[in-house]
Amino acid sequence: MNWLMTLLALLGGVGIAVQAGVNGELGKKIGSIEGAFVSFLVGTVVLLIMMLFFGKGNILSLFSLPKWQLTGGLIGAAYVFIMVLTVPHIGVASALIAVVCGQILMSTVIDHFGFITGNPIPVDWKRMVALVLLGVALYLFYKR
Repeated sequence: MNWLMTLLALLGGVGIAVQAGVNGELGKKIGSIEGAFVSFLVGTVVLLIMMLFFGKGNILSLFSLPKWQLTGGLIGAAYVFIMVLTVPHIGVASALIAVVCGQILMSTVIDHFGFITGNPIPVDWKRMVALVLLGVALYLFYKR
């Protein structure tokens, strides 16, 4: 079953690359903030329809959640806006390499200290080498 989850995550990455390019073009046509808004609006409508037909959760439990758990939408909006803004200037590949570097750096900190999950996974030399190589990859992708 893990291969299926890995494949789904890989497809999610493919979707993010396509989304970055599409949103970058959208932002050039209608404006960065407007493009991010339209992207989120379309996604919100699709998720609303999916929730109405396929949802099995309890949306009303939203009111009893710790408020920090609601920051995902804020972070997602910031991410979409940043992609709409940066992709036309540096390209999809450079923008996504930078995103992946940021994701890996932050997730390493989260894992090391056990933030959010409560399960610490210490940084070792292999992870440090991987972080350095990611920095090299970012440099090579961005350098023209």
